Amino acid sequence: MAEETENLRELIERARYVLFDFDGPICRLFAGHSAERIAAGMVRGFAERGLRGPLPEEVLKSGDPQAVMRAVAARHPGSDLITEIEEQLTQEELKATDTAWPTPYADPVIQTWVQLDTRLAITTNNSARAVTKYLESRNLTRCFAPHVYGRTQDLDLLKPNPYCIKRALSAMGAAPSDALMIGDAATDHEAAVEAGVTFLGYARNERKMRLLRDAKVKREHIVSSLEPVLEILRTKG
Repeated sequence: MAEETENLRELIERARYVLFDFDGPICRLFAGHSAERIAAGMVRGFAERGLRGPLPEEVLKSGDPQAVMRAVAARHPGSDLITEIEEQLTQEELKATDTAWPTPYADPVIQTWVQLDTRLAITTNNSARAVTKYLESRNLTRCFAPHVYGRTQDLDLLKPNPYCIKRALSAMGAAPSDALMIGDAATDHEAAVEAGVTFLGYARNERKMRLLRDAKVKREHIVSSLEPVLEILRTKG
């Protein structure tokens, strides 16, 4: 345990820039606004249009709106449908911010890092509009603005593509070696590695832990709570 704490301390203390994924490390966006229901509605809309070819079975079973959006985009690359479905998901994410659950310890972790003169950004596959709305509701806008980098209508740029991470680094004038990415998905890890940024995984349950370990994230680079991160930051301060 002491060795794990020291590994975590090293990651945190050398970071001059911290890039957060949004849904997971900062909040549970769909805690009160079912992602499964949204995904099912998107699938129904796709079917009602009579568009060619069924979506893959794993997508239909996933209950993941982003997986549905990606699958539709793969079926109809370059079509106006992609713009429409991306905006549909954005509207659902905006609604979801009203019932999102803050991740335990996330707010004080963010505020303490800012007090230590660390620069923060959000690099996410969610809509930047939804992120901004949530941050405003928690009085966290000043901690990140203007560095919120979310989904564009070019879905090829979603993580694991490192596009949003590289945008953040460039805008802040940050060297990858000075940055730390906090995420809860294999795609976050892959994007961070591709961008040359150190990764800290957040796994709120065993399923998330398993997915991160399957993605070759070191166990000592995964936390199941942000509480130890906060404790290290307070000690650093």
